[in-house]
Amino acid sequence: MIDFKKSCYFFLFALLISPWVTAQENTFPIVTKTIKVSILYDKQAPKLDSITANLLAEDIERVTSFKPKVFTDLSKANGNVIVIGSVTSPLIKKFLSKEPAFSERLNGKWESFGLNIVDKPIGTISKALVIAGSDPRGTAFGVFTLSEKIGVSPWYWWADVPVKKSEELTVRQESYISASPTVKYRGIFINDEDWGLQPWAAKTFEPETGDIGPKTYAKVFELLLRLKANLIWPAMHPSTKAFFHYPGNPKVAEDYQIVIGSSHAEPMLRNNVDEWDVKTMGHFNYLTNKERIYKYWEDRVKESEGINAIYTIGMRGIHDGQMEGVKDMKEAVPLLDDIIKEERGLLAKYINKDVTAIPQVLTPYKEVLEIYNNGLKVPEDVTLVWPDDNYGYIRHFPSTTELKRRGGNGVYYHVSYWGRPHDHLWLGTTHPALVYQQMKLAYDSGIQKMWILNVGDIKPSEYQIELFLDMAWNINQVSAEGIAAHLNHWLERIFDTGYATQITPLMEEHHRLAYIRKPEFMGHTRVEERDSSYQVISDLPWSEKEIKDRLLAYDALSTKAEKITNQLPTSMQDAFFELVKYPVQAAAQMNRKLLLAQLARHDKADWQQSDMAFDSIVTLTGQYNDLKAGKWNHIMDYQPRKLPVFGRVNRQQATKPLPPYHRPRYSFNGTDFDSSTGKSLAIEGLGYEGKALSLQKNSNISFKLPNLNVDSIWVEVRLLPNHPVEGQQLRFGIALNNGNIKEITYQTQDRNEEWKENVLRNQAIRRIVLPVTEKRNHVLTLTALDAGVVIDQVFIYD
Repeated sequence: MIDFKKSCYFFLFALLISPWVTAQENTFPIVTKTIKVSILYDKQAPKLDSITANLLAEDIERVTSFKPKVFTDLSKANGNVIVIGSVTSPLIKKFLSKEPAFSERLNGKWESFGLNIVDKPIGTISKALVIAGSDPRGTAFGVFTLSEKIGVSPWYWWADVPVKKSEELTVRQESYISASPTVKYRGIFINDEDWGLQPWAAKTFEPETGDIGPKTYAKVFELLLRLKANLIWPAMHPSTKAFFHYPGNPKVAEDYQIVIGSSHAEPMLRNNVDEWDVKTMGHFNYLTNKERIYKYWEDRVKESEGINAIYTIGMRGIHDGQMEGVKDMKEAVPLLDDIIKEERGLLAKYINKDVTAIPQVLTPYKEVLEIYNNGLKVPEDVTLVWPDDNYGYIRHFPSTTELKRRGGNGVYYHVSYWGRPHDHLWLGTTHPALVYQQMKLAYDSGIQKMWILNVGDIKPSEYQIELFLDMAWNINQVSAEGIAAHLNHWLERIFDTGYATQITPLMEEHHRLAYIRKPEFMGHTRVEERDSSYQVISDLPWSEKEIKDRLLAYDALSTKAEKITNQLPTSMQDAFFELVKYPVQAAAQMNRKLLLAQLARHDKADWQQSDMAFDSIVTLTGQYNDLKAGKWNHIMDYQPRKLPVFGRVNRQQATKPLPPYHRPRYSFNGTDFDSSTGKSLAIEGLGYEGKALSLQKNSNISFKLPNLNVDSIWVEVRLLPNHPVEGQQLRFGIALNNGNIKEITYQTQDRNEEWKENVLRNQAIRRIVLPVTEKRNHVLTLTALDAGVVIDQVFIYD
């Protein structure tokens, strides 16, 4: 028997907090020696009901090897039946006719669902497990909740997560109604797909299209529904044809009830890279080519009539570039004002006369944020979607005025990125604790209307995707659980508790090491710089000790991953390779390749060791693409854009010695403060040692410094390289003993040199000299002068 109280922590938590849970426990046999369930849905229902009914039948077959019959004729129903549909459908009304309160609690809600067992409801039906949604997506979320509880992971296909077999299957289910989601629109942006998803779809999964087409999107949309998401920004790179190029794409989105949007740079559901031909259509310049651009948008708006869509408004360059033709803000602001009026006029003409009823977003990304800050008037009903800085730190949080907007606020967040100071397209190493901290801060700051995650190729960012979407579905549940427990429970559902106990600390250390410096950043190179020296692999500013300590840490990780591989049953091997072994060992070998090369430049290691690490990455990647008899062939590329960091390291001698290691007199993590001086908020797992501390505005912490027999000390404060939460400033104060507080500013300007350094090392650093006037015990105090100050480490040097 599957006991929902034991089989899934998430569902247990939902049961415990739901006010509609009844005291009586009910059981529903799905497959036994004498009972074989069937699945019933309303033939008049949206196609999504048919899709999910059949997927549920396949999920039951994955567990029991028995595939239930799926049908729509109530008169032929008998025995035990799973009934699915919207609460307003005639079919569901018949099964819930004696429970009006249950239906009332679902009516009118957004994407909610209910589960209820009904004994002898109609005719020859013995028992019915009713899965009712407040709307079609709510129904789907209810169906896939059942799938996950019987042991079918949302990642059963995308990460080959095994399904535990059982000859008999009975669920215990109390009457339950879910809350509506935390965030209304939740989804992903497929981006920079040139080295993974597109070649895999074109050459392996969907060769008949030769592209990311409807067959691929059907799998993507199924995954989104299983993760309780509802929104897609489709792939839009030059390697991929526009989403609307294939009529089957919008059709499959309609079938799966997925809302279609488009990226920050693509107004009116267009894909400018593929659909705007400069040779035949002229420049994408609204000042000089207004009529052609207007017609271009008009055609798509007309084509999208009746489609469930969120329209991006505004304008940028063709491919993530600045708007063409404007010289300064004096030109840009009024022009964009006019463009938005024209776009909304098209929407009112072809979609809905009440343009305020049409979902629309404006994303103040890069230069658009500057235009917005210079006075752009955005209509009140438009959702403002605030971006991060492409490396996980949100750049703007809503002001009091912005919080009052009817359109609400959203966030556009990256776990994959192409651009300066360096790409991170390969291994998906954004720290889960950072995702949690930033998205929790976003939610608490009022960003609750729309969350969109740039996922690159989906693989290998599976866990970050699930965490992000779990938070978007029910942030209070994830907060109560905690980030470490969330990861552990995810791994338990995939590999069972015994293996998860070993894998969880492995992944936590993998995330921690990559937080300090991502594998893609290990070559000390940059992209999009005029200085060509940034394209040459060179030394990181690390001492020999620091290099060797990191190598030892990665060697231990790699060895542990191999040991677990040898323990796992065959059924778990593919999932483990995709979710754990490849990212861990590939990151380890990337570090070995570049750090051993750095030592070799100083005659402290053998160059051949670096070359062997490169060969190991090639071999691991080949193994990935050969998994499941070639199912994933072309999905993984170890050298996106063929940047210098991914190749063999050229053999050369260093011209400067390695820096010496300076041991601090005292070293502290943020959580090491003197507890008697006050309280603050530890951020679970975040920071170089996983012990960063968030300081509330005007609060302070202190560190005891005994025996300072010197005239002065260097204090090095290392902080989270985030952006201001309120206003434009990010400051902390520092004082020794009862001395005057010295104010320190550390916010960065857009893409300046300090910001680039902060991104690459994932810390903002300030060094301060403080005089020591007395030979006694001392106390160092740090005070947050603005919201958003997060202390990672503090070092004291003579």
